[in-house]
Amino acid sequence: MSHLTGLLVIDAPASALNNAGKDEEARTDNAVAVKFIRTPEGRYPYVSAQAVRFWLRTQLAQTAGWTTSPVFRETKVAYTDAEPTKYAEDDLFGYMRAASKSGDEKKAAKRAEIAKTSTPVGEDVGELTRISPLRVGTMVSTVPVRIVRDWGTMARAEGDPVPYEHQFYRASLKGGVALDLACAGTFFVSQRVGYKNLDAARVASAQAAQATQVSVRGFQAWRLPVGTRQARTATVVRALGKLEGGAKQTLHLTDTAPAALVLAVCKHGNQPFQRLFTASEDGETTSFRDDVLTEVLRVYGADLVSDVYIGWAKGFLDAERKKLAPFLEAGGTPRVHLLHPVEAANAMAEALEKNGAWFD
Repeated sequence: MSHLTGLLVIDAPASALNNAGKDEEARTDNAVAVKFIRTPEGRYPYVSAQAVRFWLRTQLAQTAGWTTSPVFRETKVAYTDAEPTKYAEDDLFGYMRAASKSGDEKKAAKRAEIAKTSTPVGEDVGELTRISPLRVGTMVSTVPVRIVRDWGTMARAEGDPVPYEHQFYRASLKGGVALDLACAGTFFVSQRVGYKNLDAARVASAQAAQATQVSVRGFQAWRLPVGTRQARTATVVRALGKLEGGAKQTLHLTDTAPAALVLAVCKHGNQPFQRLFTASEDGETTSFRDDVLTEVLRVYGADLVSDVYIGWAKGFLDAERKKLAPFLEAGGTPRVHLLHPVEAANAMAEALEKNGAWFD
């Protein structure tokens, strides 16, 4: 059972990609703060995993061949259709559908309206839950930074200008990404929370899509044809190379496509590449740890079933990029490839499309 494992780094030269709302430390009421982690060493700006997943969902919705699940809302309850056979988004991003059972007439009328256009949840399960095969880490700055406060004004109004204040930062944001290949396109029928993926109607839908019944990790499941599973995962991986999103882009235009992207397929779900980019010894800049890569290839070499694809855009930490030269010349198994991040994502996607055994 294989897992895609990876790491991505965003170069944020002057950015505010994820905000926390009102700045409680500001001297004015009209001030917005960025999200950051406070530590004894300083403040580490971050982008939440939820935000990164939203960027990816939005990007995939515009990708040919990708099927986005519709969203339904009942007052304060919202859910997708929870139909993973039909929608690739429900398959790889997971879901929880537990519709409200309130006897309120307005809510009951809303549920009836939704039932006309959605796939209803059968009484045999009550609610449906699926753990996301795609996992995304919080994107955190590699070093503590000094967060800047900037002033702006609404000067087009009559009278005195209306001031406002917001924060931004300069940082390299690092986060992990993983995809459980065995669970992609594999839908469980257990009563355990997270594994109640299908009800009777959805089992019938899976059967119609030529899914076969299998046992995975001790649970009974229905599994789509491997070609469908490969196509869905490859689409997500290609999207990683062109990741697009972020807040305050009108004021702090930032290229959120990874400046560096590391991808490989491993026999287990560990994340061996998480320490490749860390703070330099003086704690001021981002450093590439070639000794960490050496250790990873030695310790996990037998567990890496694919080559290691490193996408690294020229112009980003060029002096650190040169540390990869010995790994490219060494050859061996697994091989290390140095490409642009988009090329690395495409190469990994092509490898996924060619190796159906990784999805067993």
